[in-house]
Amino acid sequence: MDFLLKGLESAVGVLNDLVWTYILIAVLILLGAYFSFRTKFVQFRYIGEMFRILGDKSMISAEGKRGISSFQAFCISAASRVGTGNIAGVATAIAAGGPGAVFWMWLIAFLGAASSFVESTLAQIYKVKDNDGFRGGPAYYMEKGLKKRWLGIIFAIIITFCFGLVFNSVQSNTISLAFNEAFGMSRLSIGFVLAALTAIIIFGGVKRIANVSQVIVPIMAVIYLVVAIIVVLMNITEIPHLIMMIIKGAFGMKQAVGGTLGAAIMMGIKRGLFSNEAGMGSAPNAAATAAVSHPVKQGLIQTLGVFVDTILICSATAFIILLYSDFSTSGLTGIQLTQAAMSEHVGSWAPLFIAVAIFLFAFSSVIGNYYYGETNIEFIKNNRVALFIYRLAVVGMVIFGTVADLSIVWNLADLFMGIMALINLVAIVMLGKISFAALKDYREQRKQGKDPIFYADTIPGLEGVECWETKEEALKKTKDK
Repeated sequence: MDFLLKGLESAVGVLNDLVWTYILIAVLILLGAYFSFRTKFVQFRYIGEMFRILGDKSMISAEGKRGISSFQAFCISAASRVGTGNIAGVATAIAAGGPGAVFWMWLIAFLGAASSFVESTLAQIYKVKDNDGFRGGPAYYMEKGLKKRWLGIIFAIIITFCFGLVFNSVQSNTISLAFNEAFGMSRLSIGFVLAALTAIIIFGGVKRIANVSQVIVPIMAVIYLVVAIIVVLMNITEIPHLIMMIIKGAFGMKQAVGGTLGAAIMMGIKRGLFSNEAGMGSAPNAAATAAVSHPVKQGLIQTLGVFVDTILICSATAFIILLYSDFSTSGLTGIQLTQAAMSEHVGSWAPLFIAVAIFLFAFSSVIGNYYYGETNIEFIKNNRVALFIYRLAVVGMVIFGTVADLSIVWNLADLFMGIMALINLVAIVMLGKISFAALKDYREQRKQGKDPIFYADTIPGLEGVECWETKEEALKKTKDK
């Protein structure tokens, strides 16, 4: 049996390298560049607009509206994005690829932000109505936009397996390790506590998930960033050297000759994508739930989410590690490297802080990941029994993850995540012109000083739209009132 497991793990590893190294990375960079040019670099030109929208009272509250607020949808996607990848994943990337991995992590965020805009805008355009408001995502725009329900079903199965089940076991595994290290607590007892908390939230539906996420996400992000800023200020004279390490690691001749440049590129892009999920097809499931007047609004909000995840939180972890004197010689990796670095900077309470940070980051990911599975199960078949079984499976995987050796499961999830991303990228390339047209309409309305409103007939020839009225229908409603 051990021989078979090792053989399977080796085969999955080879396939993983093939998908990630030779296919997905190239596609992500090329399509990120393509979407950046086609949107005229929406991720940079509309930074101010993103913050304006996020601070708009109508975007923060959904009171009196069908669905959840734009800010709540942002928090659900951020809950999934901001997880163990921001702490343990960044450490793994630096341990394997050196400081240069941080640069490539930044690059994939800047390019991927445009892909995130396109996919999230599409999710809003093709969203459908449900009992809680709206739902949608790649499976839905594959069915309604591409007329390929079969492709949507394949995507729905993969994302449910990866995010709802496997990635949640990975998140609970990291929580149990951190708490076991910090407090000596039994990993199984941690698993039961996590399972109980998870059950309380996910059995309450998307409204409860949104309410919990909008509390946890801002608190955890602000606390972690404040500690990181303190660490940077304590080592302010080392920052120029740190930046040079990152640049040399990304482009240095020494790294190219030594063979570590390839590792820096692959690990930086791979961990960057796993963390911010740009173009992967996961965040659009949250984006579709928002009640907004124009799809582009939520597209911009989700674009901002990529920057918050990678440029702020991942960079915070990277700086903490790179300012650690033994980061390249300690032999540590993952969460242990982050804990060692933090201990040098702030002292003996570091393991406690990391344990709490891991709990907030990873637990928020559990509930965010769960929702991605729920909305895709509903796409395949809206069946309460199937949804109940899925919820029980999620709770079970949370317990399993706290005590299991997840190396082969993680490799399988990594592989399927790559396949999922490729399917989604093909879909958004084929439907990209719809997002470009929506952005053009949004831009023209903003130039006229209007609060942009989208109609089903705003884009000529648009089909498969369920939640957006035509202009004539909207005018008739206004007259009837």
